[in-house]
Amino acid sequence: MTDAAQPFTHLDAAGNARMVDVTEKTPTVRSATARAFVRAAPHIIAALRGGSVPKGDVLAVARIAGIQAAKRTPELLPLAHVIGVHGAAVDLEIVDDGVAIEATVRTADRTGVEMEALTAASVAALTVIDMVKGLDKSVSIERVELLRKTGGKSGDWARP
Repeated sequence: MTDAAQPFTHLDAAGNARMVDVTEKTPTVRSATARAFVRAAPHIIAALRGGSVPKGDVLAVARIAGIQAAKRTPELLPLAHVIGVHGAAVDLEIVDDGVAIEATVRTADRTGVEMEALTAASVAALTVIDMVKGLDKSVSIERVELLRKTGGKSGDWARP
């Protein structure tokens, strides 16, 4: 956590944005899990459960989109490092009021995969919305958040 005694790591002495240099860090096994929730009306839930969404298999497409997004995170976030995504899983569950999404990303690299997990969950949620928006434009994304991370210099962390 950054406080007054610790400078922002993504700013140089002049206050310009920079990518943190992780060259000297030793690669370690790391993982991160994030979640997102897509709130949807009962008729959307029925269409998802019944497999009647006109655009096709929503969960399969969202799963693949999330995995792809994890691998492409540095293209979207300017200060994210290009790292090896060695494992990515995106699980989606249809529940009574929407779709619960959980994404886990793993690496053995010099920096963590929290942003990759958050990106995977977010893009999976966006994909669900893209595939059902023709049936209902009021679908929304809620609670995109990191659940836990392991490894690295800062150690393990879990949302209370």
